[in-house]
Amino acid sequence: MRVEVVAIGTELLLGQIDDTNSAWMGEQLALAGLDSHFQVKVGDNTARIVEVLRTALGRSDAVICCGGLGPTQDDLTRVAIAEVMGVGLQADEEMEERIISRFAGRSRRMPENNLLQAKRPEGAEFIEQMPGTAPGLVCPMVFEGDPKVIYAVPGVPWEMKEMLQGTVLPDLQRRAGLNSVIRSRVLRTWGESESGLAELLADRIFELDRIGNPTLAFLASGAEGLKVRITAKCDTAEEAERMLAEEEARLRELLGPLVFGTDDDTMESVVLQMLRDRSMTLATAESLTGGMVGSRICDVPGASDVFLGGVISYSAAVKTSVLGVPEGPVVTEEAARRMAVGVRERLGADVAVATTGVAGPDPAEGQPPGTVCMAVVVGDPSAAGSVESIRVRLPGRRRQVREFTVITVLGMLRRRLLDHDTPGD
Repeated sequence: MRVEVVAIGTELLLGQIDDTNSAWMGEQLALAGLDSHFQVKVGDNTARIVEVLRTALGRSDAVICCGGLGPTQDDLTRVAIAEVMGVGLQADEEMEERIISRFAGRSRRMPENNLLQAKRPEGAEFIEQMPGTAPGLVCPMVFEGDPKVIYAVPGVPWEMKEMLQGTVLPDLQRRAGLNSVIRSRVLRTWGESESGLAELLADRIFELDRIGNPTLAFLASGAEGLKVRITAKCDTAEEAERMLAEEEARLRELLGPLVFGTDDDTMESVVLQMLRDRSMTLATAESLTGGMVGSRICDVPGASDVFLGGVISYSAAVKTSVLGVPEGPVVTEEAARRMAVGVRERLGADVAVATTGVAGPDPAEGQPPGTVCMAVVVGDPSAAGSVESIRVRLPGRRRQVREFTVITVLGMLRRRLLDHDTPGD
């Protein structure tokens, strides 16, 4: 079954919003065993949306429209689908009540134009999942003599994902007559390039190419690490999960500590759990990252039982007066080490990390952009080997340098904890 994705919104064409929705949907369709050969973007214009939908229906069996389901004058998806189906829009009283109650439950006034969202093309059904105020649609039809279907989901990512997983994908698999189960697992890695991982896994990749199931794919994710996705296709979910577990064990044996987590794990969530398991607390001292390390840590639920706080010592004066860094150059390993030791002592933490460097675009202290010094201290800084530091040159522009610094310094801490002989000390 061929499925086409149509992303609707002028803001996508102008580059004001990145179309991450289409990429995610393409991945999910592939994992569900469904072919998707085309992805199209179109602006908020009824005639052009209708043209795109007719083209899509002419070459695909199903179309997923994303966006344009709001209550404003530029939300035209419902109107365009109705025109393609050759039917009118009809108001749905039950949906009207649902939208009204949704606003009432939030103690918010409901503008009357929100009831436009309760209209659906004749013959269409609303998607059961409705996490926001915009209902999705399932629109079966006959197009040029063949049975087709259009799905319409909101452009808000978390609303779209709930509808796709709850209704759209299962419905597509039913229509396609797919009985096999496809499951995937992602291994999260840090510390090797994509080519380096491919080299480490070359023999296993060759063997899997010969066998055909499961399969491996590399997904470069920037400052989130490099992902290795395992995909298994089996008759039952139990068989698929067993195959994934066996392959994960093989890959972990080949990659060792390069693997830091699976699926939704992040470096910060993994490090926090390692510290929690060791009854250790954490403090941060940040210069070029400007609080990004602490922010990423605080994004993890429950971080407060481990993370004590941090010092954003952006100026050299603060590094000296608050953290005890000697006057002089601050883009050095020694400065990073003194920052880590200083914040650990001042906040009373067991563990501390520190970052300092040149994010760019201009050089500083004679160092080129991307020059970063990082340090980690675990336990008593007077003990041999308790403080570790590195100096690296990271790629990218200012934002990328800072993001790569976050995962690199947390990766340092993770490695240090793995080597720590007596957890809890």
